[in-house]
Amino acid sequence: MSGASDGGAHEPSGLVPPCALAALWAVRHGQSTANVAFAAAAVSGSDAPVPGRDRDVPLSERGAVQAHALGDWLAAQAPEAGPDLVVCSPYTRALQTWEAMAARAAGLGGPQLEVLVDERLRDREMGVFELHPPTALRARAPQEAARRELLGEWCYRPPGGEAFTDVAVRVGQFVHDLGRAAPGRRVLVVAHDGVVIALRHVLAGIGAIAPEDLPPVPNASVSHWNGDGHRLRLAAWGDTAHLTSLNEMEGTTHA
Repeated sequence: MSGASDGGAHEPSGLVPPCALAALWAVRHGQSTANVAFAAAAVSGSDAPVPGRDRDVPLSERGAVQAHALGDWLAAQAPEAGPDLVVCSPYTRALQTWEAMAARAAGLGGPQLEVLVDERLRDREMGVFELHPPTALRARAPQEAARRELLGEWCYRPPGGEAFTDVAVRVGQFVHDLGRAAPGRRVLVVAHDGVVIALRHVLAGIGAIAPEDLPPVPNASVSHWNGDGHRLRLAAWGDTAHLTSLNEMEGTTHA
């Protein structure tokens, strides 16, 4: 997906809490080693969890390359219109994405930005199924897999973990605080697909429909909201235009 598409999303509600940001960008981290492992499990049927803690999962080699491409995107933003503040998830894959972006952008003469890390931007917590691929849930806890399917992904809360509704609560508080603390700022958030989805839901306002049918948030994609000092309006969703040359190069390599 590329360009300034909103993915056919629901229009914002008329009851939108004020947000004084001038602009907001939300970047999903580059491909992680867990993303690779989950994709492989979907093919092989493996139910083995990825070892370690979710917050420690690093970028894959491809993810590091994607992060450099994001640095090209950042360097190309006009100084008076691009981000002037960065807030990042505390998870390793998000921090590595930002660090690679920043280094690449600096090497191209891009901005050197103030960076904050906020715990509320962490990925959705999966509790007892942390780092378990979906195949593991079906193989090891079929009743829980059935409950997940019955409730739907937006409302399903794994034991000891979070539903997307929970993520939306903490992300909503983050947006509220950010708008009050940084009025007029142009903010770049570097986080996770669940956080980006929650941002969209929160910014759509009171009465927004649960985003069960949203298009995916690709790795290293950029979603963008424009602000007028009172509210933020979605301008682009899951934009991957900056990855086009990377994808074309890989296509040539694999041909």
